[in-house]
Amino acid sequence: MIVVLFLSFVVAAMAGMVLIRWAHDHASRYRPDMPQRFHVGDVPRLGGGSVLFGMLVGWVWIAAALTSANIPWSWSSMLACVGAILPATLGGISEDLTQKLSVRLRLWLTLLSAVLACWWLGLSVPRLGLPWVDEAMLVLPWLGVVVAALAICGLPHAFNIIDGYNGLAGVVALLVCFAVAHVALQVGDRQLAAMVLCLAGATAGFLVWNFPKGLLFAGDGGAYLWGVVIAIGVILLVQRHPQVSPWFPPLLLIYPIWETFFSSYRKFARGISPSVADALHFHQLIYRRIVRSVFNDDEARRVLMRNNRTSPYLWGFTLLTVVPAVVFWDNTPVLMAFCGLFVVTYVAAYLAIVRFKVPGWLRR
Repeated sequence: MIVVLFLSFVVAAMAGMVLIRWAHDHASRYRPDMPQRFHVGDVPRLGGGSVLFGMLVGWVWIAAALTSANIPWSWSSMLACVGAILPATLGGISEDLTQKLSVRLRLWLTLLSAVLACWWLGLSVPRLGLPWVDEAMLVLPWLGVVVAALAICGLPHAFNIIDGYNGLAGVVALLVCFAVAHVALQVGDRQLAAMVLCLAGATAGFLVWNFPKGLLFAGDGGAYLWGVVIAIGVILLVQRHPQVSPWFPPLLLIYPIWETFFSSYRKFARGISPSVADALHFHQLIYRRIVRSVFNDDEARRVLMRNNRTSPYLWGFTLLTVVPAVVFWDNTPVLMAFCGLFVVTYVAAYLAIVRFKVPGWLRR
């Protein structure tokens, strides 16, 4: 396990170094007036490519049985997983390169990845922890496939929404991967643990360049890769092991999931399409109203320092859900209660920030 984790880390870090050196030309295509832009200068948005490359090298290493650890993963299963993630990931990377792929086309590409994953890997959500729903899913098994496809299609866009500041989405993905790997090892699923650890190692290699210097961004390609692979991983975990609660994935990922739902509601309420980008996401409000201004003669350095100070607030927020998810991974009622607690806490915190009622100690 340690070997593939380290291998993916090194390969992704080296790939990131190459991208920083040779991918500056496309960075200028990202307009300076974009509402999500919180940096100065042209930064390559192809970090998703380095994460993909590092992860794939780790996966090939496992399938080729080049590690001494006993990790059973056939070539056919590994290649099926690779084929499933490529439409969404390559679509995101294409958008990062050209800035010309529409939201609708990217949505169709993530849906294609979801369909291929459910088809080739036999994915299905067998239960939801709600008796009447579970009974319906036993009678109509295709409902589980639909739920799995929706999860795989939606999570990439959820990660894309929270990907706004140096280290934010990357560290969230890293924490989630380690949590999934931990539970997978608890139930004896070494193959699944190794699969997500390769993504964790590649993500850590990308973070070498992303945080705190902000030399490389993940872009849509990185967000879509994190979303698709993590969605496949948590669905396999629940599907293979009945002792894992179906509410473990929702609590583990509730920050990006709820951010997506809440943002859609907020835009609908204002008469705006959910596909229209704005600067009113939770992490953007923290940047504007909680993180204090930095005084420095260099504008780029001021923006970078404020950018870096935003992410730790959200890392702590994420840990408040990741830790109980890992501790109570087999206890459905407790996981459901924590999900409800997060929703209430998120809404209360959002309203407090909007109304300028944030405690002074949070702004220090």
